[in-house]
Amino acid sequence: MSTFNGLPVHVLLVHGVVVLLPLAALLLVLSAFWPAARHKIAGPNAILSTVVVVLVPITTDAGEWLEHRVTPSPLVRAHAELGDTVLFVALPVAVLALVIWWRHREQSSAGANATRRTYLAPASATVTAAITVLAVVAAGAAVYDVYRVGDSGAQASWQGKVSADRVTVPRK
Repeated sequence: MSTFNGLPVHVLLVHGVVVLLPLAALLLVLSAFWPAARHKIAGPNAILSTVVVVLVPITTDAGEWLEHRVTPSPLVRAHAELGDTVLFVALPVAVLALVIWWRHREQSSAGANATRRTYLAPASATVTAAITVLAVVAAGAAVYDVYRVGDSGAQASWQGKVSADRVTVPRK
């Protein structure tokens, strides 16, 4: 990856991950807890979460390209290392979103066709509760990780470059 319109591609792609992963995490929790919402958002969230999983390595590759083109510093290195963790929190969000969508799909079609075999839609409240707990944990981990990585990126980009005092520019 290089640049787009003069900006490093990482700077552009990172906004997608920063917005879409927490959104997918929020939709995961909503679809896990709220059956009425599940009907409307489980499918779109399964797609969104999968898109995020594809977007994360593209973003980190662009970040590695950028890392080799900026002045090395401990903050840049820390951000790069933290950035490598995002895939590990995006994957559980996507897997659970797919499981919730599939279970909902099987439950919806099982009522119409009693002879149809279901795989992920057991009538067990225990399984449903376990998936819900896992969804909350995965969503929380994803949001926290996005915060950590984003904060370290902001520190690496902006520390020492902004003054607390107002800067006046002399007029010509």
